[in-house]
Amino acid sequence: MNLWVLDTDHVSLFQNGHPNVSKRINNTSPDKIAVTIITFEEQVRGRFNVIKQADSLDKLVTAYSRLQATLNYFNTVNVLAFTQDAANCYGELLRQKPRVGTQDLRIGSIAIASNSILVTRNQKDFSRIPGLRFEDWTIEN
Repeated sequence: MNLWVLDTDHVSLFQNGHPNVSKRINNTSPDKIAVTIITFEEQVRGRFNVIKQADSLDKLVTAYSRLQATLNYFNTVNVLAFTQDAANCYGELLRQKPRVGTQDLRIGSIAIASNSILVTRNQKDFSRIPGLRFEDWTIEN
């Protein structure tokens, strides 16, 4: 059984109703789709930044509404942890010094450790991670 792990970009595309991404996710069993705790971190950090920068009550209401929607989304999806296996994979990848951002390397490590397929548009960076399998669901099959 394949498990597809959505990277942060694909989660955002789904949340914003991207037609191809939404179709693929809606046509896939929920138990075969996951996100990582890194994606949760990235989205929540972004929501907190918007809350901190809100300069009007309307913007603050909107920012908290989006934070609530983010919480609701992550309560409905399988979130993969940064386990010891993922940490070991991450440490090994760091020693290889690939030219990949820290968060992407952590997401890739979780996908490898869970023997999953990462769903991403960012093939340029993720292709630099040895052993990582990935697909792009923005492209219609």
